[in-house]
Amino acid sequence: MSKQRHKTAVITGAAGEIPTAIAKLFHKRNIRLMLTDISNDVLPTLVNSLGGEPNCYGVRQDVTKMEDAERIAATCKDVFGQVDYIVTGAGLYQHLPLEEIAEADWRTSLAINLDGVFFTIQALRPLLSEDSSIVNIASLAGQRGSLNHTPYATAKGGVLTLTRSLAQELAPRTRVNAISPGLIDTRMMESLDAAKRQAMIGTTPLQRLGRPDEIASVVSFLCSDAASFMTGESLQVNGGLYVN
Repeated sequence: MSKQRHKTAVITGAAGEIPTAIAKLFHKRNIRLMLTDISNDVLPTLVNSLGGEPNCYGVRQDVTKMEDAERIAATCKDVFGQVDYIVTGAGLYQHLPLEEIAEADWRTSLAINLDGVFFTIQALRPLLSEDSSIVNIASLAGQRGSLNHTPYATAKGGVLTLTRSLAQELAPRTRVNAISPGLIDTRMMESLDAAKRQAMIGTTPLQRLGRPDEIASVVSFLCSDAASFMTGESLQVNGGLYVN
């Protein structure tokens, strides 16, 4: 435990269920946290629940803006000095049939789900420590596409390719991996029609939704010495859905 006491992590989209679960698990590992989100509604409560400053900070970030990423990096340099882990959890999931996709929808999805990943990593890159680790939150949709979610699936496919490229660019100092969740019990799933949601669960071999903490545990593994020889990988955490 003492080995992790002075590690630091930046988690984007921290108000979401999965990034929140990751933040809580990292907190248990005594990892210092910089939590960012575009919304200030939930962030202060989350930061306070994790002990607050000087070991946990919350900062507003619009991931579509490089200047916001640079501001986050400057803050990290001031308060932590370096960054050991980056988890890019910010994302936007929209139900959009192809005929309804406007140019603005397309550009917004790519800006949040793909540009934001690159901007955050690029800004924080000079602060990455030796043996650091980046975990990008991709999606099952990025692996196989998704009906009525073309912009989202396209962006997440880009995240997977970005992950593989960065794994080569940033080696050997930094490992870069991705995790592709399947159907997870979050507000996103609650927004679906009940019959559709149950039909999707029915195609999952484990016959249930995943939990945010189950995603967090895999991210924590990738940000640990147990995964020290893993880079450029995308781990599937989907109850067996992808094999179908």
